[in-house]
Amino acid sequence: MNAEQILAGDRGALARALTLIESLRPDHQAQARALLRQLPTRQTQRVGVTGPPGAGKSTLIESLGLLAIKNGRRVGVLAIDPSSQRTGGSILGDKTRMEELSRDERAFVRPTPAAGALGGVARRTREAILLLEGAGYDLILVETVGVGQSEVAVSHLVDTVLLVALPGAGDDLQGMKRGLMETADVIWVNKADGERLPAARQAANQLSLALRLLGSRTPDWRVPVLTGTALEPPVALWEALQSHFTPGVLEMRMQQGLYWLERGLEERLLARFFAEPGRSEVWQELRASVANARLSPEEALEQLF
Repeated sequence: MNAEQILAGDRGALARALTLIESLRPDHQAQARALLRQLPTRQTQRVGVTGPPGAGKSTLIESLGLLAIKNGRRVGVLAIDPSSQRTGGSILGDKTRMEELSRDERAFVRPTPAAGALGGVARRTREAILLLEGAGYDLILVETVGVGQSEVAVSHLVDTVLLVALPGAGDDLQGMKRGLMETADVIWVNKADGERLPAARQAANQLSLALRLLGSRTPDWRVPVLTGTALEPPVALWEALQSHFTPGVLEMRMQQGLYWLERGLEERLLARFFAEPGRSEVWQELRASVANARLSPEEALEQLF
């Protein structure tokens, strides 16, 4: 597997490269960085899709992806699945929920386990985006795990955050909280058809009122609240996403790079800290002392350092 295979459209090589990026082995991470350096930097559009579980994010992504393909785009999808806190496993079922999109040669759908990473995205989502862009996909859709308030990290990865809500969103609106609402650039109230249409309109009104208090993270942009169903081509949503994607939005990527630089520093310092001989054993003893209330967290940290 090399850059030439990926540039030639070898989907198997692309899948193996994504597996390499997701690996925690230091040698694999070094190989992944070397591979990314060989791929071209392209002008692309990145959209993060977030919202509560059951909102229909996967169905909407498939409809949006198929519409994008009709508009001449090549679509890469990174679907982040929640990992079990007990076993670490993931179902990785998003590819089966996007069956039509997965079969199209102009799209590439990759389910990825969150593996304990916070913020609704996986640890190597940023590198996976760069890989898909280098492979020629010019619209990248990142679906977060749908865990509510912690889903703000996606705003540091994409140009546009699409928040998917449901009819009767009063309770959902409370669950989203301020952080998630502040990151949204476009809001789509899904499943707005049939007898659910009045509830969808009411939810849209509630969200619009909330946004008047919060404003927008993008200068001179008023966050649109749209209603519709993912079972039909979401034309209005597609147009809103294109309207938000401007040169000014792309300037955010410089700040996003600094954000991930700081997160990477934290990760590497922590790994190096515990690489010291005997440090992990001391840490486990201190954890036990805090759990049994023999030490306070502050006292444990004092001993650790």
